[in-house]
Amino acid sequence: MPHPNGIVIHPEAELGPNCLVFQQVTIGTRDGAGAPRIEGHVDIGAGAKIIGAVTIGRHAKVGANSVVLADVPAGATAIGIPARVVGADSRAAARPKTGTRIT
Repeated sequence: MPHPNGIVIHPEAELGPNCLVFQQVTIGTRDGAGAPRIEGHVDIGAGAKIIGAVTIGRHAKVGANSVVLADVPAGATAIGIPARVVGADSRAAARPKTGTRIT
């Protein structure tokens, strides 16, 4: 946690090893559902919200200020409100959407 200011993590949330969590991130529940499960080596950008019983796969990235309400596959990148998967590397189960440019 390079900038630990304003980080809120629900006590039932699971965080894997070597996750990078920036400032103002919220990891919590929604409507009494379960807490998020974040696997290892995930990067979570500043101001991101990960809400509900979702799983963020290994080596995934969550963009700054994104609101994640659904699972993110391993190696994928999720951005937006609500977050959508815009790309994945060769380790991911999902393929990038047609026309998506990954840099």
